[in-house]
Amino acid sequence: MTVTLNLNAPLAESSTRRTLADISLSVAKCKKIVIVTGAGISCSCGIPDFRSSDGLYALVKEQFPDVVMKGRDLFDASLFRDQTSTSVFYTFISQLKRSIDSASPAPTHEFIKRLDNKHKLLRSYTQNIDGLEEKAGLLSSLSQEAGSNMKGKSKLKADEVRNIQLHGDIRRVRCTICSVDLLCTEEFLCMFEKGTAPDCPECTLRSEARIARSARPLKIGSLRPAIVLYDEAHPMGDDIGKIQSQDMARKPDMLIVMGTSLKVHGLKKLVKEFAKAVHTSASSTTGSPRRVKKWQGKVVFVNKTPPGTEWSDVIDYHIMGDVDKWVEKVTEDWRRIRPSDWEIQPMLDEHGNFKSAKDKGRTLGRPTGKSKQKLGVENALPVDGIPFPSIITKSASNTPSSPSKRRQSISHYSDLDSSPRKRRDVAKAYNKANKCLLFVDATNSIPQTDEGLTMDPFGSPFKHPGRRPRTRTISASTEIDIKRPRTNSGTLRKKPWVEAAARP
Repeated sequence: MTVTLNLNAPLAESSTRRTLADISLSVAKCKKIVIVTGAGISCSCGIPDFRSSDGLYALVKEQFPDVVMKGRDLFDASLFRDQTSTSVFYTFISQLKRSIDSASPAPTHEFIKRLDNKHKLLRSYTQNIDGLEEKAGLLSSLSQEAGSNMKGKSKLKADEVRNIQLHGDIRRVRCTICSVDLLCTEEFLCMFEKGTAPDCPECTLRSEARIARSARPLKIGSLRPAIVLYDEAHPMGDDIGKIQSQDMARKPDMLIVMGTSLKVHGLKKLVKEFAKAVHTSASSTTGSPRRVKKWQGKVVFVNKTPPGTEWSDVIDYHIMGDVDKWVEKVTEDWRRIRPSDWEIQPMLDEHGNFKSAKDKGRTLGRPTGKSKQKLGVENALPVDGIPFPSIITKSASNTPSSPSKRRQSISHYSDLDSSPRKRRDVAKAYNKANKCLLFVDATNSIPQTDEGLTMDPFGSPFKHPGRRPRTRTISASTEIDIKRPRTNSGTLRKKPWVEAAARP
């Protein structure tokens, strides 16, 4: 049963405020959130939606009353059958493209990017063709960095693509014959404004090359906006289906649907499948019954209009109100409930000084491969002749991520925080050069004469500087001198002989 919550309800309704706070807590705690968005999240950017009273369908019907009966007809694949409707379509799309170029991301787009920076976003699926998610910093499925080549046949990089464009991108154009995907330049846009379609440059080059070698010319295709119309297949539908299956297998723990009326059949199917996966992951059992956490398994629908009756068993909460206001409230509650999630992580630079690290996407705080070696502090080698440098002390504000974790030193070569056994081994290794002395203390170091000879503590010099027979004191008046003379073959004897001598 869907619970409706009015975002603009009076503050006196404590039950509504408590439920909204619980939803904000779920957003703060969940780690695999799936976002599904529609045109409603871009209305604050000056881009109209489709089905509202002042939306695109009403605008099309007002501008071209003699061409289309309904506004939806201008976004149907059958419009290419008639030259007049095709010309009107190109003119209208060019006007919409210019308005989108001047738009900036809304707070909702920034919120989705923030979830990605906090490593909580599993994937974003959008019906929008404005590309504002990519302007906010999310890598979209139709961008060149996503892996699509000129033919549009290469597989998407599922680990890198953060936003799936279900209905295409108005900023790009596609050939009707060779399916080449190009950026919509000013030249192409000016021709669309006149109601004509530009010729495909790729088809033109191939045709001219065949004519140069006296071959039959190829048919030249025309460019059209790279958006998906009604009753039209998505050119990358197979890749998107594989990514959706992978995301469902990863067991998402929350689904947020924002700014859409849920009227398109393909989107309705996608939302129902993800909602089923979210509810299943929250109530699933693995071997033994698992305690279901209250903040897991929620399906939230944020829109000004309520969903239909078919969604009563699918959507848990319907938040009635503006999408931007809701994401601002969630961010405010998140900062109050979990302030540690918003602390700036201090990092060490190349010189060992602390600096503030800003969020830079999913790679923040997860160095792998060569990036670990660039830190230059974690496993620092001995420097300046000191075999075991002192520990670089951390600031008091840089606390461990968990109280149960044991505080570790900056360098594992350090001996100050090591165990007693390691300290003994370190002391032996550090005093290896002075192992012939009586004691480690520098006060018992052997003096040298002006001629470079080492003076025995008892007054007799010997030839090798810094070396003397190893001795061990037995009593105050007796010592044992251990000498190891060599045999004729140059090897040491197995058993050294011991000579006890009395010292005056």
